[in-house]
Amino acid sequence: MTGNMRTFILMAALTALVMGMGGLIGGTSGAIIALVVAGAGNIWAWWNSDKAMLRQQGAHEVTRAQAPELVDMVAALAQRANLPMPKVYVLETEQPNAFATGRDPENAAVAVTQGIMRVLSRDELAGVIAHELAHIKHRDTLIMTVTATMAGAIAMLGNMMMFSAMFGGRDNRGGALASILAMVFAPIAAGLVQMAISRSREYEADRIGAEICGKPMALAGALAKISRAAGQVVNIPAERNPAAASMYIVNPLHAMRMDRLFATHPATEDRIARLQAMAGGAQRTAPWG
Repeated sequence: MTGNMRTFILMAALTALVMGMGGLIGGTSGAIIALVVAGAGNIWAWWNSDKAMLRQQGAHEVTRAQAPELVDMVAALAQRANLPMPKVYVLETEQPNAFATGRDPENAAVAVTQGIMRVLSRDELAGVIAHELAHIKHRDTLIMTVTATMAGAIAMLGNMMMFSAMFGGRDNRGGALASILAMVFAPIAAGLVQMAISRSREYEADRIGAEICGKPMALAGALAKISRAAGQVVNIPAERNPAAASMYIVNPLHAMRMDRLFATHPATEDRIARLQAMAGGAQRTAPWG
């Protein structure tokens, strides 16, 4: 099964959860209303999520005059990927990391930390930027925004059911037992689906990013360095806004030792192994730089 098909199935599962929760609250009308509310939230997030993400993470835009090597690198890789030139941002944190945001390729941004520019070699940084451009090319930033909004809608519906039960509201359509199960397990299931989508998109971005830069092992080396440092250097803006963790190339949160089931990113070792397999096969593009 391809990554795109897996993402489609998981997003369909999220949609079913939204409608199911709405149905338990208000029957067919409730399911339709829940879907409309989630859709309205997605439209708002589509227009505003990139600005909110950059602001929350303390990113500032840089020009070619301020960071010529970085901006030129992004421009060259964007051209290789047949993408419009994204805006370039820098985050003032020593944790090496990066993310992309934006509702579409014409309104996209790539953000890197000060730490990543100090820690990585030129080829490794190019691999990271190519990875982020792959997210933009395949509109992963939009997909993750939609899934986050739908997961939030499911959590909201669960809270509505809980308050209705606490304050003596009428029984929900699905009965008391179904309501309790929905309140407890639906938000957990939504979170797990959201994480599964995030992990699937990371694998795809690694593959496409390696093709864009033409150096899979440079990206593999970057992932190894970033993963080691991310657990040692605290990224304060990310810690304050943990919901944005899935947008980074490697989990930026300091408390990274968690069960893989609840991880927003695939295991770094698995990602490196796939890139090593790519490097051992026929190289699809000429190396960048």
